[in-house]
Amino acid sequence: MKFLISGGAGFLGSHLIENLANEHEITIVDDLSTTKYIQLPKNVKLIKDKIENFKTNEKFDYILHLAARPSPEDYMNNPIETLLSNSIGTWNALEIARKSDAIFMYTSSSEIYGNAEVLPIPEEYWGKVNPIGVRSCYDEGKRFSEALTMAYYREYGLDVRIQRPFNVYGPRLREDGNYGRVISRFIYQALRGEDITVFGDGKQTRAFLYVTDWVEATKKLLFSKGIKGIVLNIGSDKEVKIIELARMIINLTNSKSNIKFLPPRPDDPSRRAADITKAKKLLNWEPKVSLEEGLRKTIDWFRGVIE
Repeated sequence: MKFLISGGAGFLGSHLIENLANEHEITIVDDLSTTKYIQLPKNVKLIKDKIENFKTNEKFDYILHLAARPSPEDYMNNPIETLLSNSIGTWNALEIARKSDAIFMYTSSSEIYGNAEVLPIPEEYWGKVNPIGVRSCYDEGKRFSEALTMAYYREYGLDVRIQRPFNVYGPRLREDGNYGRVISRFIYQALRGEDITVFGDGKQTRAFLYVTDWVEATKKLLFSKGIKGIVLNIGSDKEVKIIELARMIINLTNSKSNIKFLPPRPDDPSRRAADITKAKKLLNWEPKVSLEEGLRKTIDWFRGVIE
């Protein structure tokens, strides 16, 4: 099968492609603007371009749109680029899929739910978001892209599948500067003996999913029959407080780091966890890797990077 994957050189894309490359022909469109740890199989074709600018007459069997700026500090510093990749970029990817009569998978985000008032969050929950806040460039871009994807399903009959990942982590997740995500940043700080920087009081929760579990769910979402037009949460239903995560990482790394509290992020959701009832039923999938096991694997990888 022929795949076109936007953002394929990034964290999620690179792990998925490692799993697919031996059996499929893969083309990646990625401008590498947020990629630090590039690790791609040699038989993969990489086109350095933004998905919103990419043009092709080639036909594909699967189009996967993963391109995004998922780190809050990064997308808040680049709001226009963030919106364009998940508006014009989504439209362009959908057009390529329509002309190819391909299966289209959109990688949305749990961010579309905003500061949810229902926990764990089911797919039927419409969300509670600030449409003009500093996070809206990411949240609303994802929400618009979901709407556009469903419009192609309804108007053209395109086979679309939408997933909403919840806080996926693992090796190759950037830890530095504006790109740093919470687990990779905490691990990097702990291994270097630096202060662990927690936004707010640390009582906000997230539910974390190890990347191999995400890959397994994504493959099932791509290759399952009879799920055209499906929208699924791909995540964990096990909440953990950010302060508890910091302490856990300090313990697992045997670090002497202290915890430093920073001002809270604007519009930061107070709680988040996925209702994965539908994924369990339709994909016969649920997470296998515990948080402690996933953290140990990620810590081991970062030790190698730092050393």
